[in-house]
Amino acid sequence: MTDDQVPFDAELISNPEPRCPCVLLLDTSGSMRGHPLDELNRGVQTFRTEILTDKLATQRVEVAVITFGPVNKVSDFQTLDHFNPPHLQPTGDTPMGAAIVSGLDLLDERKQYYKAAGISYYRPWVFLITDGAPTDNYQEAAHRVRAGDNDERKAFSFWGVGVEGADMGRLGEICSLSRPPLKLGGLNFRELFMWLSASMKSVAQSKPGESVALPHPKWLTV
Repeated sequence: MTDDQVPFDAELISNPEPRCPCVLLLDTSGSMRGHPLDELNRGVQTFRTEILTDKLATQRVEVAVITFGPVNKVSDFQTLDHFNPPHLQPTGDTPMGAAIVSGLDLLDERKQYYKAAGISYYRPWVFLITDGAPTDNYQEAAHRVRAGDNDERKAFSFWGVGVEGADMGRLGEICSLSRPPLKLGGLNFRELFMWLSASMKSVAQSKPGESVALPHPKWLTV
């Protein structure tokens, strides 16, 4: 296959709508065991359910899921009608840096795929949720986040969300200066994913490149 050829994709042919890609980077380290991970699982299910109530968003929003640690791509990009939320299980440490790099690499590949297929796309979202601090080197991840999430490049929008116990200082070193990390109130994962789905639906109703007013995030800690 030559570089200018695109593999046959029935989904792109049957649904040539512009795409709004969203990468979920989800901390499944041992400290998330129990109630936090149960609520996170319910939140991801809520995200799918809410998007499916909007026909246009269902056609346009694509989600991929990467968990850590270890870093694991549990779901590649797909529209929400084809997305089957994985049941997240607690694992080991928190290689946040590697997870972010993996997510951004996956996003770059998807954007190139859109371009080769002639599919337009919105500014992608990368949504990180963690209750800890990176246990690996995160300097490359921070550099790539700040290089891509700015008003000049607008390569993506990076959102860092800290659950109770998260090192917000370290998370702030990773997030762009214009989009500092946000703190989740309690275990309000359902409210968080309701907000994320509402935001994605607002984006999907707009034109690529158009500014969109996002709903107020009621899930923030007081």
